[in-house]
Amino acid sequence: MRILLWHVHGSWTTAFVQGGHEYLIPVLPGRGPDGRGRAQTWTWPDAALEVTPAEAAEADVDLVVMQRPEELGGMAESWLGGRRPGIDVPAVYVEHNAPQGRIAEMRHPAADRRGLTLVHVTHFNRLFWNSGSTPTRVIEHGIVDPGARYTGEMARCAMVINEAGRRGRVTGTDLLARFAAAAPVDLFGIGAGALGGIEGLTQEQLHDQMARRRLYVHPVRWTSLGLSLIEAMQLGMPVVALATTEVPRAVPPEAGVVSNDIDELEAAVRRLISDPDQAAEMGRHARKTALERYGLDRFLADWDGMLAEVGAVRQGATA
Repeated sequence: MRILLWHVHGSWTTAFVQGGHEYLIPVLPGRGPDGRGRAQTWTWPDAALEVTPAEAAEADVDLVVMQRPEELGGMAESWLGGRRPGIDVPAVYVEHNAPQGRIAEMRHPAADRRGLTLVHVTHFNRLFWNSGSTPTRVIEHGIVDPGARYTGEMARCAMVINEAGRRGRVTGTDLLARFAAAAPVDLFGIGAGALGGIEGLTQEQLHDQMARRRLYVHPVRWTSLGLSLIEAMQLGMPVVALATTEVPRAVPPEAGVVSNDIDELEAAVRRLISDPDQAAEMGRHARKTALERYGLDRFLADWDGMLAEVGAVRQGATA
């Protein structure tokens, strides 16, 4: 089948385009947020094709995947040449984020939408978003296995946070100094350089660098479920993380230490830094868990089931 979707979140889209379909990726001059086209730092299959607005308007599209309010609010219809998502073209809306603001008063942009299915990437998000009468379901994350690269040779912690300076307390940037007092911390991600961290790496380079660190620290207070956390686990890294949002489901006790007691987390960092054997053992459990729960095959199978449910699979195709 042929699916139109925007390149919004690199890791999620990289996993999604590994399926057995054709993926039309909007591209615009300058490759801004509304037309990034194919990934520049990931390897995508040939089935992910860039399309201009004119090409998309003429394309035979079986399904549109929307991920932002502006796509729902008219952008998708414009790219589809006036065809209405959920009415003229089967459609789903993927919500990647937990709601922000006064949670009890917030309604999802896709609430009460006829002909639309809202797909959440975590059970936490489904619980917290008010979606009205719009049908919802959860398809948990899946990622391309980076491989068991963990060496833990460097007695340091890895953190991956994009735009850590701007996002502040939401991503636990203010906790960086506390963890750094327990053990040296290397911050990776977009904008990390401004905070003395490391940025500008390809995904392959990032995974190699993460895997050399003794453990992965996830200080995020409020997010959906950072894919960098899952990547760290599949690399074979032990985890020290805040017990917020979906993290307690993702990280079992044998794979790391999850708590909202900062003192307990600092002690866990010191312990794992000083005990490479325990760190490696936790890392092995982390990889096993992440492969089972967040493996690519499960993710793609769940999505094929979703596509069949919305009636978007062409006659004769495999759901």
